[in-house]
Amino acid sequence: MAGSMAHAADRDDKLQQLFVAEPYLELHEGPGRGYAVTQVVPRGESIDVLYRRTEWFRVRTRRGIEGWASEKAMRKMLLADGSPFEFDLGNRDGFTSHHWELGIAAGDYGGATLIGSRVSYSFNEQLSLELTGSQFLGNASDGYAAELGLAHVYRPDWWVSPLLTLGTGAIWIHPKTTTVNTPDRSDQTAYAGAGVRVYVTRRFFLRGEFRHHLVFTSRDANEEINEWKLELAFFF
Repeated sequence: MAGSMAHAADRDDKLQQLFVAEPYLELHEGPGRGYAVTQVVPRGESIDVLYRRTEWFRVRTRRGIEGWASEKAMRKMLLADGSPFEFDLGNRDGFTSHHWELGIAAGDYGGATLIGSRVSYSFNEQLSLELTGSQFLGNASDGYAAELGLAHVYRPDWWVSPLLTLGTGAIWIHPKTTTVNTPDRSDQTAYAGAGVRVYVTRRFFLRGEFRHHLVFTSRDANEEINEWKLELAFFF
């Protein structure tokens, strides 16, 4: 063990260094059980963690051989000080504390059918920065919207977690009128909203949200639009 640690000290110190605590660690050719085992790392030897892809880790042995280790196997690895290797899991623990989310949503945008997507980065368990893009298809007009805002989750450890959202963005509207030549328009928007997150399984959860939009038009009065949507999301 001491020899392995001395050898590992000469390598890139920016990588996470771990040690095999079980009799051996199996490395697969690809990130999945269906890939062949190409390397077995014995107890006491070290590996470097290169990056993670969902439930698999790309690692490199002290001999420079790379392979994929499962999340289950990595949970049994040790740090240099003998403490266990900890990371966000694809379960309730990961749902409570993670960094990235991706989601696809459908709903209603002021009476028009809405489809959209969202990506967010969490600064901590309760606060995240969100980028939302959507398209709405209505009888009178079609359009697109892009928004950037903050989301605050109340009690992220609960199975069902309430949340509040606040942000700004832009909207592009294409009228469908044929009798009058109504030009396309684009306006700035702001929104405030509320919703809930519901944990489903592994890395998936549902998110329902209501947003009230204020559209700053060039006309005398601003417009108000209500949005309802249901989203299937994935965290990692």
